[in-house]
Amino acid sequence: MVAAMTGTRRRNYLGGEWSDAADGRGRERHNPADIREVVAVAADSDAEEVRAAVTAVAAGYQEWAERAPEARADVLNRAADILAGRADELARELVQEEGKTLAEALNETRRTPLNLRFYASEALRLTGQTFPTGDGSMVLTTRAPVGVVAAITPWNFPLNIPSRKLAPALAAGNGVVFKPSELTPSTAEALVRALLEAGLPAGAIALVHGGAAAGSALVSDPRVSAITFTGSSAVGLAIHRATTPRQRCQLEMGGKNPMVVLADADLDRAAALIIRGAFGLSGQACTGTSRVVVEDAVHDALVERLVAAARARRVGNGLVDGVEMGPLASSAQLAKVAEHVGAAIADGATLRAGDEPLPTGCEHGHFMRPVVLTDVAPDSALAQQETFGPVLAVLRVGSYDEAVAVANNTEYGLSAGIVTSDIGRAIDFSRRVDSGVVKVNLPTTGVAMNAPFGGIKNSSTQTFKEQAGDTMMHFYTVDKTVYLSA
Repeated sequence: MVAAMTGTRRRNYLGGEWSDAADGRGRERHNPADIREVVAVAADSDAEEVRAAVTAVAAGYQEWAERAPEARADVLNRAADILAGRADELARELVQEEGKTLAEALNETRRTPLNLRFYASEALRLTGQTFPTGDGSMVLTTRAPVGVVAAITPWNFPLNIPSRKLAPALAAGNGVVFKPSELTPSTAEALVRALLEAGLPAGAIALVHGGAAAGSALVSDPRVSAITFTGSSAVGLAIHRATTPRQRCQLEMGGKNPMVVLADADLDRAAALIIRGAFGLSGQACTGTSRVVVEDAVHDALVERLVAAARARRVGNGLVDGVEMGPLASSAQLAKVAEHVGAAIADGATLRAGDEPLPTGCEHGHFMRPVVLTDVAPDSALAQQETFGPVLAVLRVGSYDEAVAVANNTEYGLSAGIVTSDIGRAIDFSRRVDSGVVKVNLPTTGVAMNAPFGGIKNSSTQTFKEQAGDTMMHFYTVDKTVYLSA
């Protein structure tokens, strides 16, 4: 019961009211850097509360849908102003709730308002088409909101990713039922409160906290017309199986992202790009570098650089100056990553970094050192399964063609990179690699706000892009073809 818990309460928002879950059910969220500190207690919603949220939005979003596009854009822009004014405060809260460093949190809290402004402009570009007929009549298309949108978001970017889902959905005039990760209830509430303060009608949005049961109830509700999800492939595929043909489904899922390093690469640059992609955000990014596929001629020299950088990386509480890597987000995440590392060593991999003692101050958090493993077989579990932690698997290959084959040898296809001075090889790699995002002499992480984003294979449905692109808003609208005659 919530009454027996400590920490700031994070409530549901249903039908214009903030409320606890029935019978006061709640989940404590502990600071991952110091689990003795409870940072929030979130409502633990059941299926009935999820249905109430859908009912409220289905009945109430029409007022929002009928507003002029510029009025919807104004609300999103005002919400952006509110969040921008709170960026520093929200960043510190984000560190305590999710565990990233303050620099990483500030990057997120400062980018989120830019996302809202970008999608606000999309409200003004929802145009139709006209078609010639030759008989004096007119044929035209109009675009209308798809209806109730379910947005299910992860904990690793608890402001940025929801803003990339809620903002375009609302720009198009939809109602949204938002279910954030149970690990980051506070940042989710901050986003919703900013939208409401900016003038979003109460009927246009609902916030429901909870775990897998709440998510299952939401995606199985037939009144939900579109589902947008970012998270693991296992959960995403389960959502896809639960949907009906009349429901749109946009899934951005896992990755096992390779960085190919050719013999002609600048190794210092390659190492810096790999370290940034592998250990930034404690390795908890879907586009993070988890595999290094390196030509034999430079394997040892590159590994030497990677090991030195991994051992030098400063681990600790993200609010401490100079810390470069915070804790993992939860005890379950830490246990999963440790299990993957142990299994890899038992399978023949060599631990080159990661066995150093943790610094003082990490005793009560979900901390681990950055890990570098060599002698990793391409078909091993470590090279195939998403670890989602600061673990780097190094795979040695004898040629460029073998590197491409190894890079493609997974069920995933989210992000892939190559470091080379040969522009021909770079172009060839971008054509041959099975990946929705391809980076040349850049880290596998980080995407442009105005560029399409999405994976292939088991990393995405590929039916709609989650971010930007000239068809991005089509996910949130339905087309009607109208025939007019005097």
